Amino acid sequence: MQAPGSLTRFAWLSIGAAIATMALKSGAYLVTGSVGLLSDAVESLVNLAGAVMALAMLGIAARPADDEHAYGHTKAEYFSSGVEGTLILVAAAGIAVAAGRRLFAPQPLESIGTGLLVSTAASLVNLVVAVVLLRAGRRYRSVTLEANARHLMTDVWTSVAVLVGVAGVKLTGWNWLDPIVALAVAVNIVFTGLRIVKTSIHGLMDAALPPEELESVVRVLQPYVDDGIEYHELRTRRAGVLRFVSLHVLVPGDWSVDRGHRLVDRVEADIRGVLDHATVSTHLESLNDPASWDDVGTAYRGGRSSGAAPAARAREAAGPDTR
Repeated sequence: MQAPGSLTRFAWLSIGAAIATMALKSGAYLVTGSVGLLSDAVESLVNLAGAVMALAMLGIAARPADDEHAYGHTKAEYFSSGVEGTLILVAAAGIAVAAGRRLFAPQPLESIGTGLLVSTAASLVNLVVAVVLLRAGRRYRSVTLEANARHLMTDVWTSVAVLVGVAGVKLTGWNWLDPIVALAVAVNIVFTGLRIVKTSIHGLMDAALPPEELESVVRVLQPYVDDGIEYHELRTRRAGVLRFVSLHVLVPGDWSVDRGHRLVDRVEADIRGVLDHATVSTHLESLNDPASWDDVGTAYRGGRSSGAAPAARAREAAGPDTR
């Protein structure tokens, strides 16, 4: 798995694409006077701001852990995606205002053919870069690159809608189509912005691992359960590319410390084998000690059983409580 710092080249690619498309779409707007193409150009400006933010946050996320940040700096990526989502919402508001004004005062468009060609070229640039960033984001599990890629992909669909609207004006002469399409674009990118912001909030709030990743951890633990080992208090969280897993492992009370320690070492190694960049913490407890079940809370529970039944069995095995 690649470190966040080496991902900055993708942020530079996004910055270059944003500058190029912003110049092309601004030119298309100046040639045609289309408010739809203006909305497209405004979103490219937001793309540029988001790409610059991504570059800065990827650099911070790559910093090693220190005394004040013992778990590293990878959560900085969530700030980047959160800011980008917010910028998308701001752009949507600006587009809606401009489109609303034009809707009540339609204006004829000029040089539509030239504007369409220029805007199409800009859209192709965004499409290529969006695909590259999305693949990189998924491969390296970077929320920053994924957010940037989804933003660019939204820009591509925005451009397609605008091009259809402008072409519709050319074919029908209905100038009101242009602002209507711009309003539809604004509504569409609002949903994209909200989705990106939601992802950032979940990351900053220490959301658990995705269901498929949690399931992979459970599958790793199942053979141990089949051998009579139990576990509970399975807790997970993610911070950018990093994954954190903690759990309590319960072994027979007559095991030696060495034997128990070797087992949890294997458990931790097996979990790291299915989760890239995972930090795994285990707490060893005795199956025969009733106190082992006192800390069973709301975290994921695993093993042959959980809750009152294991506690009762442990107390029975331990005999009268003499503490």
